Amino acid sequence: MDIRILKEKILAGRQIEASEALVLARLDAAEQKELREAAAEITAHFHSRKFDTCSIVNARSGRCSENCKWCAQSAHYSTGVKEYELVDHDTCIDLALYNRSQGVGRFSFVTSGRRLGGKAFSTLLDYYRELNDRHSIYLCASMGLLDEEQLRQLREAGVKRYHCNLETAPSHFPSLCSTHSIDDKMATIRAARAAGLEICSGGIIGMGETMEQRAEFALKLREADPVSIPINILHPIPGTPLADAPALTPDEVLTTVAIFRMVHPRVVLRFAGGRDRLDVDTQKEAIRIGINGSIIGDLLTTIGSRIAEDKQMVADCGMEF
Repeated sequence: MDIRILKEKILAGRQIEASEALVLARLDAAEQKELREAAAEITAHFHSRKFDTCSIVNARSGRCSENCKWCAQSAHYSTGVKEYELVDHDTCIDLALYNRSQGVGRFSFVTSGRRLGGKAFSTLLDYYRELNDRHSIYLCASMGLLDEEQLRQLREAGVKRYHCNLETAPSHFPSLCSTHSIDDKMATIRAARAAGLEICSGGIIGMGETMEQRAEFALKLREADPVSIPINILHPIPGTPLADAPALTPDEVLTTVAIFRMVHPRVVLRFAGGRDRLDVDTQKEAIRIGINGSIIGDLLTTIGSRIAEDKQMVADCGMEF
């Protein structure tokens, strides 16, 4: 494949074909380096030097009915994760205000379970209204497979973006979860868009998928049409079926980022969980070739990078936090 021709096609505003994206997953080492350079040029062409940031609070933890093999919060596995029904009001508000004071662009409540509902959902709606009305924070939400009416209520409470990860390629997902499907997730994404919300959707790499399946995953995300794609690197959790999954090499991560940038030239590619498994130089190279956003601070069930450290790394890469 002539990567230069493919790059020019993308720079001219055209999409690459599915067949072309799948070929990118089969490149040899020399071609992968050329691919990364093409991805870096595409990133520089379509994006500013501003680094897009968001933070989250794990507002409800554990006891999830779903059997996702990667997840510490699934009730199907014994992981020792903290379990609680809902974080209290002051903690939620204080975390949101702290992150805003540190210059973080967006804030989201994330809850365990197939779908948040009942009193817990109503309580978080109240928190969102307070943050929107009194503090003017850009708000996101991640609460599972909500229906359109719930999503409209979130929008009315001030939420602007809904997060629902597809997680992996359609051909690989059934081997990792049997209690819901990618079709279920796509239905939620369509409902969120109908409710007037932006879409954030990505997933996890390093769960036993092939590079071709990562390209397949990137292509499937076109249907979700997200403005933001979080890319998690699997952090194996003891007690889950993926506890012994081998770590990805830096080259595998960088090639994956480059493929995602070729398939999604205008979307924010966002580092999420697991990037602490990469050395700093690899993280900086990922930013150069395609990553232009991040979830920062503590994550869900693993510790993320600290805000001050992220600010320094972003500055080192010539980006504006």
